[in-house]
Amino acid sequence: MKILITGINGAHARMVALRLRARGDEILGIDRRPWPDAPEGVHVFQTDVRKRPAADVFRQHRPNVVIHMATITHFTASAEERLRINLHGTRLVFEYCHEFGVKQAVFVGRHTIYGAAPDAPLYRTEEEPPLAVSTFPELADLVAADLFAAAALWRWPGLKTAVLRMVYMLGPTHRGTLASFLAGPRVPMILGFDPLYHFMHDEDGVEAIVRAVDHQLSGIYNVAGPPPVPLSTLARGTGRQPIPIPEPLFKYSAGRFGLPYLPPGAVAHIKHPIVVDATAFRRATNFEHKHDAHAVMVSFRES
Repeated sequence: MKILITGINGAHARMVALRLRARGDEILGIDRRPWPDAPEGVHVFQTDVRKRPAADVFRQHRPNVVIHMATITHFTASAEERLRINLHGTRLVFEYCHEFGVKQAVFVGRHTIYGAAPDAPLYRTEEEPPLAVSTFPELADLVAADLFAAAALWRWPGLKTAVLRMVYMLGPTHRGTLASFLAGPRVPMILGFDPLYHFMHDEDGVEAIVRAVDHQLSGIYNVAGPPPVPLSTLARGTGRQPIPIPEPLFKYSAGRFGLPYLPPGAVAHIKHPIVVDATAFRRATNFEHKHDAHAVMVSFRES
């Protein structure tokens, strides 16, 4: 197949590209960053998905499948930039898919859109509403992008659309939201709370994305690996020191004393769990993770 990956220079997107190329697919990529040593058969177009040259890639090359991974989760970018990339970029990618005859689109989203709250069910199913807009306002752009991708299911029924709400990916790449949270020697916790954290190995995440393509999924799916573990266990398992902090003092310590910077809305995410039920995805794709939680933590710690 001819498969286009947006955001192809991200660590996990590169892994997806190499996996698909190794089995013989032709890979196209769009990214603002160059991939100077891209292997043969991987053609990278250095442009922004929101710019006219990106539309030309769709028009001229007519991919069969698009895997949309050109979203950002880090908070070093401004809110306006995140909105432009995450929402407006997603809108344009799906409009290009419809206009230029793409058969299948896979949107790689995040399970954090469900939001963390004390009264939320432990296991979130795909029917649960995304509450992060109210519990974590800084994630509003990702919620909007997810909802726009989901709307493609009824707006363009001829386009097979899979919206993957994936748990954190963690492993030797040291890339992603959870990896950034664990980057330093200390991990902040809110005193009196030890929420479950749901994550999967980098390689298992890549396998899940590939399976979504192979099974031509259409619909919204939670994607998860091993069962979740408490944050304190995650910190110690990755060689970090958990630091309980009284909640009133948390905002004064974020980004200081070897602790990661977190926006105000993140407090709920280190107090309450976001755990998903991935039964539907496993049934649809026969997906089984290969790395248990201990192996994931060790691979992150030792890489």
